[in-house]
Amino acid sequence: MGETATLKRHSSKSSGKQANGSSMANVTSSLEEKLAEKEEREKLVLWRRPIQTLHYFVRECGILFVEYMIKLWNNKRTVLLVSLLIGSYYLVYKTPGPHQLVLQRIEKEFWWCSWWVWLGILSSVGLGTGLHTFLLYLGPHIASVTLAAYSCNSVNFPSPPYPDDIMCPEEDVSQGKDMSILTIMSKVRLEAFMWGAGTALGELPPYFMARGARLSGYDPDDEEMAEFEELQRLKERPEDMSFIDRAKLSVEKLVERVGFFGILACASIPNPLFDLAGITCGHFLVPFWTFFGATLIGKAIIKMHIQKMFVIIAFNESLLARAVGLLAFVPVIGAKLEQPFKTFLEKQKQKFHRKPGTGPTTQDDKNILAWIFEKLILLMIIYFVLSIVNSFAQSYHKRIHKSEREKKLAQD
Repeated sequence: MGETATLKRHSSKSSGKQANGSSMANVTSSLEEKLAEKEEREKLVLWRRPIQTLHYFVRECGILFVEYMIKLWNNKRTVLLVSLLIGSYYLVYKTPGPHQLVLQRIEKEFWWCSWWVWLGILSSVGLGTGLHTFLLYLGPHIASVTLAAYSCNSVNFPSPPYPDDIMCPEEDVSQGKDMSILTIMSKVRLEAFMWGAGTALGELPPYFMARGARLSGYDPDDEEMAEFEELQRLKERPEDMSFIDRAKLSVEKLVERVGFFGILACASIPNPLFDLAGITCGHFLVPFWTFFGATLIGKAIIKMHIQKMFVIIAFNESLLARAVGLLAFVPVIGAKLEQPFKTFLEKQKQKFHRKPGTGPTTQDDKNILAWIFEKLILLMIIYFVLSIVNSFAQSYHKRIHKSEREKKLAQD
């Protein structure tokens, strides 16, 4: 929706409430000011206004730091209890004894699970953009385990070095035993579930935002709830709906009418419109555990099993060899594409079968595919960090203009 749609939306919302011309003029003036603020805020990015953006980013970080310090002080009993628990664990961890082996194993599992939960949250929340951590981390991890499982004919990778670096077990593996998809799925079940749980946690902010707005009776301005509000108004004008609007409305109707199972259905498939489902659940005051339970089951169990199966089948040894062979039929560049992929797969197999304690050769590091993938990850992370800086700067811009409007209203 452009500026005209926004003006129409606010004008229709205000019609019936404002009777005289003077009031309408004030409303129009207020709308124009908000639109001007929005345009200015959208220009507040590092590649347009680097100095101002960085300045606002630092100011917003300072405000958020103070706010969170105040929250910690207000909950000092909880903070003290957590600190005592961490201190007690540290003392027990440092005390010599047989229990240290158990604690070290627990610590390793804890950080391993926390890493994947964190990546899932980044993929789902993203502060406006999202870091596609499935494509960058979990998908390649599952693919690597799949290649190793077929190459080693086993999933009993020694730990360490797995999961940091996968090597075939030293004992002989029966060659007559076929590697099954379910066996590989069970090997990556923990990290896949944790990543899915992280994506479910990342869906909570839209839910709480809409729920808080509904309970407080406060009508949020700007882009936070504009999409949801516009969709509600488009229900009365179905002829103005685009295909995307109809898809969004279908998601809303499914969630609103079916409840738990509607949320479960939306969360169980790759769904870029799921943020709208969270806003809808919050707006209609769907109980928290109904929303989060359905989201967790859908994303961490059902959808993750579908995604795992897709990656494992795609990286099946025979299927992958056929796919690489088909690259030769691509006109002009086919032969040039086929050779790097073959080299990459051969070097991966060599890495899986090397002896413990020996690192990868220097030639492995020069593979063009690995180099491209590393640079892709670097670019994605840089873009994600830049988006966070822009988002914080725009949040501070919104904060100061909101404060100015409140001061004007207080003076009037």
